[in-house]
Amino acid sequence: MHRIKVWDPFVRIFHWTLVCLFAGNALIINHHSKVHRWVGYVIVGLVLFRGIWGFLGTRYARFDSFRPSVSGAIEQARGMLRKGGPVHVGHTPLGAWMIYNLLLSMLVIGVSGYVIRLDAFWGLEWPERLHALAVTWAEISVAVHVSAVIWESRRSRVNLPLSMVNGYKDLPDEHL
Repeated sequence: MHRIKVWDPFVRIFHWTLVCLFAGNALIINHHSKVHRWVGYVIVGLVLFRGIWGFLGTRYARFDSFRPSVSGAIEQARGMLRKGGPVHVGHTPLGAWMIYNLLLSMLVIGVSGYVIRLDAFWGLEWPERLHALAVTWAEISVAVHVSAVIWESRRSRVNLPLSMVNGYKDLPDEHL
């Protein structure tokens, strides 16, 4: 096994804070409360800071280390289905697509939630529909993400959730 430092503290704190805040806002907090709104504002702020960190952060946190690639995603999906394929030190090609998807989803949820409260949009249905659709999309995306992380952890024998806690990936020798 080779231990490699992958996730810096900001990425890990961002990830788990976003998990807790999104889950709380979607599942626990009253949707008509001020707390719900303020949690939404915090989520948007976190996503904006993550955007900055995507340009200024450490190696595996930077967006240029996980550019979305259709061919890479197809190759990874094939490898996942046949239980083979490469193990990635940083984000995987499918993981890159999911990250961009979730970051954009959080922004759409936050902006549409804000717009709902504006007088200029009072009484219009589309902001509420957009908000609800984006939340549903994000919930489905989270379920797919968690399932893929479990699948990839088993397939690659790399504990991906643990790496998002301690910052290190323990890669089997045959994957190096």
